[in-house]
Amino acid sequence: MQLLVVGLLPWAFLLPPGGWAGEIIGGKEAKPHSRPYMAYLQMKRNNDHYTCGGFLVAKNFVLTAAHCWGEITVTLGAHNIRKREPSRQVIQVRRQIPHPQYDRETLNNDIMLLQLAEPAKLDGWVETIALPCAGEEAEPGMVCRVAGWGCTIATDHSSAASALQEVEVEVLADAECNYRNYVSSTMLCAGLPWKGKDSAKGDSGGPLVCGAKAQGIVSWGPDTPPGVYTRVSTYNKWIKDTMRGAYP
Repeated sequence: MQLLVVGLLPWAFLLPPGGWAGEIIGGKEAKPHSRPYMAYLQMKRNNDHYTCGGFLVAKNFVLTAAHCWGEITVTLGAHNIRKREPSRQVIQVRRQIPHPQYDRETLNNDIMLLQLAEPAKLDGWVETIALPCAGEEAEPGMVCRVAGWGCTIATDHSSAASALQEVEVEVLADAECNYRNYVSSTMLCAGLPWKGKDSAKGDSGGPLVCGAKAQGIVSWGPDTPPGVYTRVSTYNKWIKDTMRGAYP
């Protein structure tokens, strides 16, 4: 399951032992622009370059993982990141707001809001996605989808994807993620271990979409499914309060 985007390796020591921080495993190319809420994040840290995923939750806010930090540029409305697309909107980040209890060592509370320097234009190519209400949980057995540009379609391939990839996964019982540092109240377990399907390197920060809502954020996990996602419903109040209180 490699959920880090290619390029996050320089700081892999910040992850739990054996963990990644975000590629799509066992998936396929998504229908172009079928996920208009997806954001492609390009980051710079100490002259090194990295990528992550994210998703638009309001005209001026993108939600992502807290470990996706740096000097960030957000691209919305993209499908193939190596081609020129008139649908794209490239916006700088005004403010990065990680959760105040984010732990870099365990990746607990791995969630961050990005306040955009200017509002996104919602035009069909770019749209927001709904979030779950507080207490509205993704239950084990629920079938969901995760998407990203992080990596590969096949488990034996590790090059970064140009076009958006997606894969269908299943929400699993917390016991299936019996990893050290797994916290059931703030994390969500998902994947299809018996089919080798999961998110992976480079997908970090992207959404786990169940129905029409973003129930999880690609966070970390071992090199095989299942993976660990930030449980979005736990942070419903923090997300709303933070967006409401952010300065203009």
